[in-house]
Amino acid sequence: MLALFTDFGADDIYVGQVKVALLQHAATGTPTIDVLHTAPNYDPRAGAHLLAALAKWYPPDCVLLAVVDPGVGSERDAVVLQADGQRFVGPDNGLLSVVAARATRTQTWQITWRPAALSASFHGRDLFAPMAAWISRGELPPDKLVETRGLRVQMDAGNFAEVIYVDHYGNALTGLRAGTVPRTARLSIADADVEYARVFSDATAGQAFWYENSIGLVEIAVNRGSAASQLGVRVGDRVQVNGGGESAT
Repeated sequence: MLALFTDFGADDIYVGQVKVALLQHAATGTPTIDVLHTAPNYDPRAGAHLLAALAKWYPPDCVLLAVVDPGVGSERDAVVLQADGQRFVGPDNGLLSVVAARATRTQTWQITWRPAALSASFHGRDLFAPMAAWISRGELPPDKLVETRGLRVQMDAGNFAEVIYVDHYGNALTGLRAGTVPRTARLSIADADVEYARVFSDATAGQAFWYENSIGLVEIAVNRGSAASQLGVRVGDRVQVNGGGESAT
């Protein structure tokens, strides 16, 4: 199985080109899943926490092609990461570092191979996609990789008290793992304070609240409304956890 996590945009020209490259190199019939193509633009840090929360829902033999790569064409490395059985292909810019830090077992390789035709601005299509497709066949191509001692760019893998994604409902996903935040805590964001509710229907219509979402993150929402519009929240906004014996900023 191949799974794609990018900031390429679902309605732009880029995802289709990546999928064509995958088809050219993967085994016939290999399933390809779109994890997300609207990861926050140019933001490997937010993407790293979002990817870590989403990746655990994919099977151990899945190859995840992850590209949020504002440094494409620069000196940043291209890498393969194996983390607890899953394999990831993408830039070494911090995007894969939260997954790596939370894994029990990891291995990393630098991609030394370069295709004859390599766009300076589209490594997702020309470099990462063929590599992910080859790996999905079950083997790491030894002539195209060099094992390394770890990722060069590493980010803090603890709680990340910022909004990392806003969905089309206007719900604001944060980098806080819900299991670490007491249900008695109040969250401060923008000019609002919100309390915990288990599900949307536990809040009144128009009420803002926080809850544990389906991928285990703290999410700020409004019942039958948009937290993004009503509270004015956006990706990068800081979250303060108050009370309940926990303080995360």
